[in-house]
Amino acid sequence: MSVRPAAATTATATTADLRATGLHADSPCAGASSADDTVSPEAACATGPLPVLGRDVLVPLVTGGEVEYAALDYGASAPALQRVWDDVAAYAPYYGSVHRGAGYLSQLSTDLFENSRATVAGFLGCREDDQVVFTRSTTDSLNLLAAALPRNTRVFVFETEHHASLLPWQQREGITVTCLDAPRTPAQAVGTLERALADREPYGPALVCVTGASNVTGELWPVRELAAAAHAHGARIVLDAAQLAPHHPVDIDALDVDWVAFSGHKLYAPFGSGVLAGRADWLRSAEPYLAGGGASRTVSRRADGGVDVEWHTTAARHEAGSPNVIGVHAIASACKALSEAGFGTLVEREQRLVARLRAGLAEVPQVKVLSLFGDDAPRVGVLSFVVEGWNSSHFAAALSAEYGIGVRDGLFCAHPLVRTLLGGAADEPGECGAPDAAPGERSLNAIRVSFGAGTPDEHIDRFVRAVKELVHDGARWSYRTEDGRCVPDRNAGAA
Repeated sequence: MSVRPAAATTATATTADLRATGLHADSPCAGASSADDTVSPEAACATGPLPVLGRDVLVPLVTGGEVEYAALDYGASAPALQRVWDDVAAYAPYYGSVHRGAGYLSQLSTDLFENSRATVAGFLGCREDDQVVFTRSTTDSLNLLAAALPRNTRVFVFETEHHASLLPWQQREGITVTCLDAPRTPAQAVGTLERALADREPYGPALVCVTGASNVTGELWPVRELAAAAHAHGARIVLDAAQLAPHHPVDIDALDVDWVAFSGHKLYAPFGSGVLAGRADWLRSAEPYLAGGGASRTVSRRADGGVDVEWHTTAARHEAGSPNVIGVHAIASACKALSEAGFGTLVEREQRLVARLRAGLAEVPQVKVLSLFGDDAPRVGVLSFVVEGWNSSHFAAALSAEYGIGVRDGLFCAHPLVRTLLGGAADEPGECGAPDAAPGERSLNAIRVSFGAGTPDEHIDRFVRAVKELVHDGARWSYRTEDGRCVPDRNAGAA
């Protein structure tokens, strides 16, 4: 099985060695604590948020004083789980070169790296012959897959995708891309894809790229049904799970997708690593994503002065250079923490917060929540909206400056989707984070609130109160545009 750790060599660090160094935390929620010593960390995690870094950080308010920061921008980067941070800190003194070092720390690091690969494979429900390739991010993973596509592959992608899954295919010579219109129901998504695949000419290799959960609306997509449609028409499918994996179990085998891509920094492991996992054949036959050490099995000099190279056929083929061992270890730690905490419990708690948020916003008539599939569509903890009479960048700036709440505004690297949801023309201007109109005028941007396993109930409640106060009373401070961002005007002072 290609995703299993490599066989041990001389002076190999064993699992017992890893436990002895503290690299294997046995507690499902390492770092959890309770004022009542009779309550176990596991029980505390089951009833409340998982411990994350930054939970008690205080930030200044423009109106004076400080407040505990409410991080509601998980969709961009989630805070590190305390468990992840502790595992990384425990490993740091034992850091060493990977795969070819003879020293004990190199052996230990290699064992940790390859065991992390196996952990991720288990987290994703990988099949026997699947490969797990470590990358830098979801964007990097999908660009790697794009580079591995057979020539003359046709790629089908909905306009609703994040730019990370919308754009990589455009850059590849010999690849034809078909961009599908935004569907308004899950059934319409499946039907649109089926028709596009059936009508393709010529009939050859094809790839479908689809998100698992929208980074704009949070809505869940019918991944299993889309995979069935793809396979029925001789196509393969890759799942962008960047927004799905932190909120919901992802099982490659059960979903019957060919590949899954996700980022560590959205999975509570912000250390610059990502994953592409799935079928090995196209990856084995493609030229290495990067040429260099680690990807090559043997290199020899030819008589004519050239060089002959034999490349690896394992995941190492696309992992040239010194790998991000800490980032990989962090991803594996996050996978363990989420699995051990119980995804069912995490999903149930998050859905309670989603319902709480939606109920609060529904009490504000000026707020319009953005949706493709309708109000009743299931979604993860990601929600975007606009406020009547407000520029979204102005509103987001006031949330931060006056309430200590961090959200995101703009087009969320999903420009075609946000334009569709806001009723804008395909070529209407709009830029992430840049207010294109003064407060009160039309502007093609929105506000996104996103949260997850580390979000306290209080942060959702504070957010809803802040929205209501801003809509009812207006901002308490004056704001101006600076370098494309809406910021408090320190010279003007209070509004």
